[in-house]
Amino acid sequence: MKSIRRCQHIISLFLVFFIAGMTILVFKIQREAPFYMMNSDEHRLGMVYDRNGDVLFDGTLEEGDTSKYPYGHFIDVGNIIGDDKGQMSNTLVAKNIEKLNNYSFSEGLVNEGGKAAIYTTLDHKANQAVYNSFMGNDGCAVAYNYVTGEVLVCTSLPSLDITQGYANINSFRSGTLISKTLCGTVPGSTQKVSTVLSALEIMGPDRLLSKSFTCTGKYTNKSGKEIDCHELYGHGTLNLQQAVEKSCNPFFAQLIEDDDLPLNRLISMYRKLGYAVNGEDMDYISIDGIECETASTTLTDPYDFQTQWGCIGQGDTLVSPIQLMMWQSAIANGTGKMTMPHLISKVTNVKGKVSETASTRHSKRLFSEDTAHTMRQILTTNGTNNYAYLIYGYDLGIKSGTAQVEEGNKENSLLVGFVDDEDFPIAFCVVLEDRNSTSLKPEQIVKVMLDQLSADKN
Repeated sequence: MKSIRRCQHIISLFLVFFIAGMTILVFKIQREAPFYMMNSDEHRLGMVYDRNGDVLFDGTLEEGDTSKYPYGHFIDVGNIIGDDKGQMSNTLVAKNIEKLNNYSFSEGLVNEGGKAAIYTTLDHKANQAVYNSFMGNDGCAVAYNYVTGEVLVCTSLPSLDITQGYANINSFRSGTLISKTLCGTVPGSTQKVSTVLSALEIMGPDRLLSKSFTCTGKYTNKSGKEIDCHELYGHGTLNLQQAVEKSCNPFFAQLIEDDDLPLNRLISMYRKLGYAVNGEDMDYISIDGIECETASTTLTDPYDFQTQWGCIGQGDTLVSPIQLMMWQSAIANGTGKMTMPHLISKVTNVKGKVSETASTRHSKRLFSEDTAHTMRQILTTNGTNNYAYLIYGYDLGIKSGTAQVEEGNKENSLLVGFVDDEDFPIAFCVVLEDRNSTSLKPEQIVKVMLDQLSADKN
């Protein structure tokens, strides 16, 4: 009898282990089957939509099928949305491809009937308008809601309509397969926003605003190198507000040399803003898995030309348009904390059920609320005095920049800023490349962008 009971116990134990093993196996197959299908030649993807339901990517299209959408339908967002062809790796589709999986373990390939989808924050109509406003010139534009973090515009030229394929990839213009909004660029005088923010934190508003420096058109710094001003005969004696509005390089060179702005504290503030200083390893800003390059610069000696030039926005300084925009949010929202951008508002699975929703996130505090308030006043005064007639209809905080690139052989124009309106909280950055080859101005692009976003909001 004891041996029979022992056999019964052993058999029962085997059955328990067998059932447990089968349960684990089924769970594992159900969980991992979509992954293997996604990496097979038979995978089928779902859709990517804009905020209003317009299609930005259609995973049901067969390769080369251009009949379903108008020519150029995807070109304004082609290099940020991307596709599954492997030519662009740092895009929304490439970084979130499993969320578009139209395979269910219980139902197999669903394809046309599947409802796997990514719903983005992008406004397709606004992106198309902005893309067209570049009139064929290269550059990029990005804008987001600085309260919620929803990215509304993210277009980069040159771009591609993904339905056209890659047969002529060797003839693509440089930059076609990347979104320049994510890449470090020479910021020009938009960099002066970071320098002023740092100086405000270090000196305090009263001391900084009381300072003035004289510009004669050229400043010979304490190491004997010359910092030129764009105004040939100079600006005379300027205070900070005037220096920001006139974007006076000699003023800022003298500010960097000022004893009240110790270099070690300036470096510390730049790091706090997110710069990799003096060759430090760079972290990436992750936007729904997409990697955005972080700012970098070289600061070694306050009397050195390269250090001063870097704080003015040239030299070794590089900043992505998205990060330039994000700093504007920390000013505009009055907290000193950046609103972190996101492109995905929600995700639905193959059965159409919501599996993921976005939430608003903020960075750690970069600077004080007092600094944010003072910087906001400086930028909105600049907007009122110099941009109200160019970008009319909006109360703007704004800063322009001219960046020398390709060893000074080409200049880019930049415009960063925000709309000072709680009902229309938009921060933006526009880069127009090779400004001397066109009569177009970044102000015109910003005007088109804000007008379309405002119309779509209403």
